Amino acid sequence: MADASETFVIIGGGLAGAKAAETLRGEGFTGRVVLIGDEREHPYERPPLSKGYLTGKDERGSAFLHEPDFYARAGIELHLGVPATAIDRERKTVRTADGTSFRYDKLLLATGAEPRPLDIPGTGLAGVHQLRRLPDADRLRGTLASLGRDNGHLVIAGAGWIGLEVAAAARGYGAEVTVVEPEPTPLHRVIGPELGQFFRELHAERGVRFRFGTRLTEITGQDGTVLAARTDDGDEHPAHAVLAAVGAAPRTALAEAAGLEIAGPAEGRGIAVDTSLRTSDPDIHAAGDVASAQHPLLGTRLRVEHWANALNGGPAAARAMLGQDVSYDRVPYFYSDQYDLGMEYSGWAPPGSYDQVVLRGDAGRRQFLAFWLKERRVLAGMNANVWDVTDDVQKLIRSGAPVDPEALADPSTPLTAVLPHP
Repeated sequence: MADASETFVIIGGGLAGAKAAETLRGEGFTGRVVLIGDEREHPYERPPLSKGYLTGKDERGSAFLHEPDFYARAGIELHLGVPATAIDRERKTVRTADGTSFRYDKLLLATGAEPRPLDIPGTGLAGVHQLRRLPDADRLRGTLASLGRDNGHLVIAGAGWIGLEVAAAARGYGAEVTVVEPEPTPLHRVIGPELGQFFRELHAERGVRFRFGTRLTEITGQDGTVLAARTDDGDEHPAHAVLAAVGAAPRTALAEAAGLEIAGPAEGRGIAVDTSLRTSDPDIHAAGDVASAQHPLLGTRLRVEHWANALNGGPAAARAMLGQDVSYDRVPYFYSDQYDLGMEYSGWAPPGSYDQVVLRGDAGRRQFLAFWLKERRVLAGMNANVWDVTDDVQKLIRSGAPVDPEALADPSTPLTAVLPHP
């Protein structure tokens, strides 16, 4: 167990880092806690940036995790607006851009991810957006309101979760929306074509235009302002604003420079951690978007970029730093709000991993559950406008037991009765 003379340093002022700091105090740690963040804002959650705050339903303050005085009351030292620049593992120090050096006994890396840029001409024009940080949402919210007033056009590069949520928000303001996506359906690499088609229809019914199988090649403008976006099929689309929503890359530069192990697929390699979120250095942990974790339940290395992973991973890492026995085996979970659709997804079932999709309910009425199965075992489940079923869905996933697909599809059969009883 840690003692009062120790210093724990957290790099990353987002949800994972802030929840880790909060947990250290909640678990009784009385030593020094230092939280370093490169943003000037106090720690905040990211879902409101593409949901309630962006749509205008919620105030800006709804995104913040705590009241500003929470950190001083908890004895958490905030060092905001000055990024960490180097880790010296031999001396056990962290250096920041202003030349300050912090010695640590334990270190947590919660550096998150950053949007992948569009590597095409025209991205420097006014009206080209990305959405990762609160100031991005401030700017984009104003743009969407302006587009709605002026019947303007928004082109979105990417039909992932951010792209679709922004498309829904833009239509809510009255803007015209075109989504450009190289895959054949939205969310193709996340939920596959079967449910990807559902989201395509959801947005098409609200007037969103899709261009599948294409990529943006150039953004054109005049006097620094966006006028159009060109795609590799030769088309030109009117645009008064463009959103780059082509994914995020984990921020591993600090870890790599410090010689920590990096693992995972090439397009999203993260800091390698074990089931207790410990890196290749026993005094350094990693959590949130940047961590590529060995998942004890799924039996694979996984990097999860969703809110719940930061919410739960930060506290798990904090407990492990305190010497507690931790096995981080949370079922991956995320949620999305688009128009009048609210959905939750649990599990992990990328295309190619499953052999059957089972629907329960009425997809036409936007009220159903979907399950991804492999050899009759539930890999993942999604509930759309059906509530209070996440625990049961996750129990199906955790069981690893074969189920009866017909019972799974039957709304009259409780989910709790689908699993075979011993």
